[in-house]
Amino acid sequence: MSRDQSKSAGRSEWGAEAPFLELLARGASADAYEQPVLRARADGLAPDRIAALEHAKLLALRVRAEMEGRRRREAELSALFETAHDLAGLRDLDAVLRAIVQRARSLLSTDVAYLSLHDPAEGDTYMRITEGSVAARFQQLRLGMGEGLGGLVAQTARPYVTDDYFRDERFRHTLPIDTGVRDEGLVAILGVPLMLGPHVIGVLFAADRRARVFEREEIALLGSFAALAAAAIDAANLLTETRDALTDLERANEIIGDRSGVIERASDVHDRLAELVLRGGGVHDVSAAVSQVLGGTVRFADAGDAPDDALKVARAEGHAGHAVRHGDDWVVAVAAGGELLGALVLHGRPGLDPVDQRTLERAAMVTSLLLLARRSAAEAEQRVRGELLDDLLDARDRDPRLLRERAARLDADLDAVHVVLAARLDSTAGDTADQEAAARRRLWSAASHLAATRQGLAAARDGGTVLLLPLDPGDSVTDLARRTARDLATAVHETVTVGASAPVRELAARPETVAEAYAEGQRCLDALRLLGRPGEGAAAEDFGFLGLLLAGSRDISGFVERTIGQVVTYDEKRGTDLLRTLDAYFACGMSPARTKDELHVHVNTVAQRLERVGRLLGPEWQSPARALEIQLALRLHRLSSAAPAGQR
Repeated sequence: MSRDQSKSAGRSEWGAEAPFLELLARGASADAYEQPVLRARADGLAPDRIAALEHAKLLALRVRAEMEGRRRREAELSALFETAHDLAGLRDLDAVLRAIVQRARSLLSTDVAYLSLHDPAEGDTYMRITEGSVAARFQQLRLGMGEGLGGLVAQTARPYVTDDYFRDERFRHTLPIDTGVRDEGLVAILGVPLMLGPHVIGVLFAADRRARVFEREEIALLGSFAALAAAAIDAANLLTETRDALTDLERANEIIGDRSGVIERASDVHDRLAELVLRGGGVHDVSAAVSQVLGGTVRFADAGDAPDDALKVARAEGHAGHAVRHGDDWVVAVAAGGELLGALVLHGRPGLDPVDQRTLERAAMVTSLLLLARRSAAEAEQRVRGELLDDLLDARDRDPRLLRERAARLDADLDAVHVVLAARLDSTAGDTADQEAAARRRLWSAASHLAATRQGLAAARDGGTVLLLPLDPGDSVTDLARRTARDLATAVHETVTVGASAPVRELAARPETVAEAYAEGQRCLDALRLLGRPGEGAAAEDFGFLGLLLAGSRDISGFVERTIGQVVTYDEKRGTDLLRTLDAYFACGMSPARTKDELHVHVNTVAQRLERVGRLLGPEWQSPARALEIQLALRLHRLSSAAPAGQR
């Protein structure tokens, strides 16, 4: 072919294609592609020209079909992308599922599209979303597994399609389903499963009210929408769970925010309690620390004290260690090993959150640990103190140096002036042997605690307790005995009688004096009980001249010193004659007139001397009891002054 012929053929071919390109450009219908061929035949064109047009028409229709397919796939992909975008921005599951159903209906050009979901509780599927439906009964259908087309899809997890549902015998027709489908007027139905992993969670449907054959591409497209619907449901479930979790977190954050102060207080009390334990704090220190942290008033109710409501509540709780409400207070038992040691009571906080309750319970636990530690330490110290006092009472051949060293380790100074006190409970009628033994143990424990606080010693002895306490300067033996009786009675809630010895010195060097002083204290104790004075404390000096009978050493010089010592000293320092005046005064029947004759002085001199005596001995010196003691002291003084020095 020549060059001119080639150009002519090209123009000819181009001329045949031109009408069809124009049709393609304006998107004409398929029928319009027949028009160029028909006009060519009508115009009587050559057969080769008509053949070229036929060939161009076929090519154009093929291109048109390809373009239509591309547009359809583009629309499908666009719908899928839009649906995926909706899924990515999921806010409302119903809205996303509705969009999926609407787009499936639009792309497949069906009359109706709908979606059913599996109900695990009922074991069937129910209608969730419908688009294009007009029948209320259809919209409320429930499909059991294997019932109808949708039930078969749900049961087999495979897509099913029918071009005429009522004539299709593959499905198990039921009256409710057929009635609903007939109300809606559906004929052709396509259903694909919604899968989450291996599980069917629902079915997506596209349906027409006329017979229709669904193409394979349409089934695949609906399957893609079903996959997106399943993903949307899964995402919604996850989102719901996430929202629930976020709600819980927000609630937790609110609680944390609201309770941040409480948590800080709990941390604060933990640090404080740890510090208290490390530095050896006591129960009241714990109560004070918890009071500051909880913003109330915390007190410790000791199980050994008088019973109160808090202890009753603690006992009722069975020592569980949980804080319980009691009126406007909170009570938590302080217990160890099944033994109730007491209770912590919080006042001023009627409302208490769990964190603060736990703080109070932790404080109770720390309190019980402190009490047990104190008890163990106290019992060990009590035993050691009791052993030392037992050695002072019984073993008189101990090395004084070792005794001093042992006492020093207990903060006791054996070289100081001490008093030995015998203490005993007044037994209550009707008490059993066990009750009396328990009461004696409480007395010994209270006496040991008192001795430890006073740098003294205590031991159980002769059914009672013996104490060795230092005598403070300016304090009297009588005051010490009375105070000891009062303190012990308060501690054990019983009547305690205490008898005290005269002051003793140099205990380590002369341990035998401890036993003698203890015997004297016991005699004073027995005298108090015989005189009907239980619950009191007294020393031999409190019994006047009877004290000479009670004192084991028959302390004559001590009695004289206590009774008229100031008069003796006054005479010795000033060279006066008050003692002789007193002797004459009593010998003359306490008559100043007869006394002045006996002394050969003026009556005014007698009056002046007696006035001086009154200032030295006190205003009650002439009372019968006091006058008897003074006369006895004067006689003993004369006898001791007349005795040889070695016999005094």
